[in-house]
This record gives sequence, C-alpha cells and structure tokens, in this order.
Amino acid sequence: MPAYDDSNIFARILRGEIPATRVAENDHALAFRDIAPRAPTHVLVIPKRAYVDFADFAANAGADEITGFMRLCAEVCAAEGVDPASGGKGFRAITNAGPDGVQEVPHFHLHIIGGRMTGPMLSLRD
Repeated sequence: MPAYDDSNIFARILRGEIPATRVAENDHALAFRDIAPRAPTHVLVIPKRAYVDFADFAANAGADEITGFMRLCAEVCAAEGVDPASGGKGFRAITNAGPDGVQEVPHFHLHIIGGRMTGPMLSLRD
C-alpha cells in the first residue's frame, strides 16, 4: 500500500487550507459536497484521520472511528433525502481504491450519489 500523502486535497480540506461546502461532521468524519457533482446529490464523506483507501481504513481504524464514519454516512443520506427508509428513492455509495479502481485522491472517501437514477453498476470496456 502506498504511504499516505498528507498534501492531498482532502487532508488540506481537513486542515482548513482549502474551503469545502460542509454538509455534516462528527468527531471522526466530515461530509462535504463534491466540486464536480455527478448527480443532484453528490456528497463525499471522509475520515478525519489519514487512511489511504477503504482497505486501509477497514484494517486500521478503531471501532469508534468506523462507527462514527458509518453513522455520518447514514445521517447524510437521511438529510439529503435519498435514504429509502426516510422516503427517498435511493442512492449509491461508492469508494474507489488504487489505479484499477480509479482512485483520484489518496485519502479514503465514500461518494454518496443520488437524486436521480444512477444507471448500471459498471460499464465494462475491452
């Protein structure tokens, strides 16, 4: 696994060096709007500590961090009106890892995308 690069854009957002439109926050995670949204609802949720990707977070985050992160994701889905349990029509939660996963920022993050039909899960190319 590559080493964490603390100059990545999400680390800079967490340090307040770059502005972001914050949606929600708790002790362990921050949610903010994507600057290039792919749907009416496109929110990124990131842990406040340095994790490169999902596997790193799942293997190394503490139980409180994992719970805090997941609870913030649920809070965002409800607040954004995409959670079916709260009357929404649904959403997609996506995380990318590494080159084949097309990860652009080397800080674990989850995309919450909704507000319209999101289409098929994958489009495979030759």
